[in-house]
Amino acid sequence: MSWLFQIEDSLANKISYYHLMLLMASLPFDMFYSHLILVSFAIHTLIHLNKNAIKPVFKIRTLMLQSVFFITALSTIYAINKPAAFDEWGKHIAIFIFPLVFCLNPLDLKKYRHRLLMCFALVCTATIAYLYLDALMVIKHYQLPLKALFSGAFTNHNFSQPIDMHATFFSMQIAVSLVYILSVLIKERASLKKMLYLVCAGILTAGLIQLSSKSVFIALIVTIDAALPYFLLVGKRRIKYMAVIASITVLAVLVIFNSNVFRERYFNELKVDLSKTAQGSATDSRLARWDVAIGLIGKAPVIGYGAGSEMGLLHEEFFNKKLFNSYLNGLNAHSEYLSLLLKSGIIGLLVYLATLAFGFNIAFRQKDILLFTFITLIAIVSLSEDLFDVDKGTCFYAFFFAFFVFSNEDSESNLTPVGKIETLAIKNKNNFRLNTEELKLTQ
Repeated sequence: MSWLFQIEDSLANKISYYHLMLLMASLPFDMFYSHLILVSFAIHTLIHLNKNAIKPVFKIRTLMLQSVFFITALSTIYAINKPAAFDEWGKHIAIFIFPLVFCLNPLDLKKYRHRLLMCFALVCTATIAYLYLDALMVIKHYQLPLKALFSGAFTNHNFSQPIDMHATFFSMQIAVSLVYILSVLIKERASLKKMLYLVCAGILTAGLIQLSSKSVFIALIVTIDAALPYFLLVGKRRIKYMAVIASITVLAVLVIFNSNVFRERYFNELKVDLSKTAQGSATDSRLARWDVAIGLIGKAPVIGYGAGSEMGLLHEEFFNKKLFNSYLNGLNAHSEYLSLLLKSGIIGLLVYLATLAFGFNIAFRQKDILLFTFITLIAIVSLSEDLFDVDKGTCFYAFFFAFFVFSNEDSESNLTPVGKIETLAIKNKNNFRLNTEELKLTQ
């Protein structure tokens, strides 16, 4: 795995590369580390700023990537709760920063995309392995039967609790890693590497089942069963893959359905979420919270109530509607689409949908299975989660959206004429050094 760490580039670009590698490796853990590395990466970019290597900032690409932040900023003007609105600025600032830093930094993301994603996938695999090890140690300590590993005590949020990650947001990271590993596995010819990738894919799949995120599971079925063969395979290989993966999917569904814990999580809880809450019930369904949010949206449908308004408005209505569980636990709308409608109305929602369409357009144009996976995850998870209400969801969206879009571009095509000459000179210099070293070796 030395090829992940040894790259041929300028010193400044090497430091940028290691910053990104550390940033991606930190995503499954406390956001303090991700923020610290982002600040360091931004400072490094500014210190080594080369005006000839700057990618165009004022392009539709950058605007679309930053659109969620601009929605928040504009809806602050008429916000009914200004302090909460500015708190949202803090949560969403990464959405503004990542595209800007990628524009200013000369590192060729397309060149190093494979290495960075491999590093991320290996870290996610190791993290899942650690969580299983931690669970087994707890089981051993309390002398529980091994089957307790598949009980409610070790699934969903309880499984990801040791790293303090929300199960759905961690599942999104695992899903991107799994699709990447599968895309590499399909193209790999070496038997040893194939075995390694199969092991990684198995661990990641087990982790996803253990985390039990329904929305991520649905997004993965769409991606792995339909999109992956469409993007990466042709002819008989596509048909063979689809037949095999369809069988595996059916088998996985049968395993889930025959397990009491997983059946409860994947099927029964979904049924409860989409049902009306009974009077006096100890829990409130998502549908009940959505009904409350829709009622509020109907009173201000065009521009909403402004940034930072969601929690205050919902809590008052939760109390009035006797949804005491939602009120006491400070729950949000649990849908990014409804959240945007509440805060910025139809205008904000249309901008967000246009952003997702922008991502899908690039994915289909470039046949980029990973960007498609990412946008599909965002679109489906947004149905059931307030993605931008928590730092880990926002950071996942901000980093990977910008990363996939910029790594689909040819960095040299965006350079100024002087920048292109400088890049060509660096390439010639590197080639000359490599040729000289090869000549010395032959002598």
